[in-house]
Amino acid sequence: MQFVVTISRDEDGVYVVTCPAIPGCVSQGDTEEEALANIQDAIRECLEVRREQGLPLSIPTRVVEVAA
Repeated sequence: MQFVVTISRDEDGVYVVTCPAIPGCVSQGDTEEEALANIQDAIRECLEVRREQGLPLSIPTRVVEVAA
């Protein structure tokens, strides 16, 4: 499965990664590479929990275009 993730840095310089298609799925790392590896683990764990709870594995996400 493939998921879109967002990457940002917090005020301490830590990379924070979220997966918008999976509510509450967030991870972090000291480097971007570490954060991306950590979100992969977090996604697997979130999917397992959602499966166990009978929840949909993900929620719909869409890309929208906005004129700037």
